[in-house]
Amino acid sequence: MKFHLAAFLLLFALLGLTNTGASAEHSYVGSKKCKVCHLAQHKSWEQTKMASAFTILKAGERAEAKKKPGLDPNKDYTHDATCLPCHVTGYGKPGGFKSVEETPDLAGVGCEMCHGAGADYMKPGFMTLQNKEYKRAQLLTAGLIIPKAETCTSLCHNNKSPFVGKDYVFDWQKRKDQGTHAHTPLKFSHE
Repeated sequence: MKFHLAAFLLLFALLGLTNTGASAEHSYVGSKKCKVCHLAQHKSWEQTKMASAFTILKAGERAEAKKKPGLDPNKDYTHDATCLPCHVTGYGKPGGFKSVEETPDLAGVGCEMCHGAGADYMKPGFMTLQNKEYKRAQLLTAGLIIPKAETCTSLCHNNKSPFVGKDYVFDWQKRKDQGTHAHTPLKFSHE
């Protein structure tokens, strides 16, 4: 009997059907999915530099800004692996941006760059129109991120960017209030 149980467990492990304790990365779905429930936020986000961050990578775009750090303003950076992590959503991650040809809906800094890849927390029973009384704790375990300054500074707003100097200080509160999207109170309690 012990042999059969061991063989059964080994088979499941080989097939990858057991939970090894390693957390799987969540997959990206794109900001259009968020728009369905968060229309005001989406409309205001569309007017931000984050929404158009991919466009900056195109040849000739923001030429003067590119010249300051020594970038070639006539070069197309839309396929440059050093630029893409900060100008698209989920670059190099499951379901994330691959190229503008393959994943055009993930071009630009979308909702999931700040709030986490949404495939799991947008499943039925989580954050959906049908489940208006979801619990925030459930969403957090499914990949939702409540952004804070470190969310931004660990990813992009840091001295690795050619557009900031060595004395750059990221003003989280100002950027949150003026550079992201409209912030409206939730209609339902999610605690």
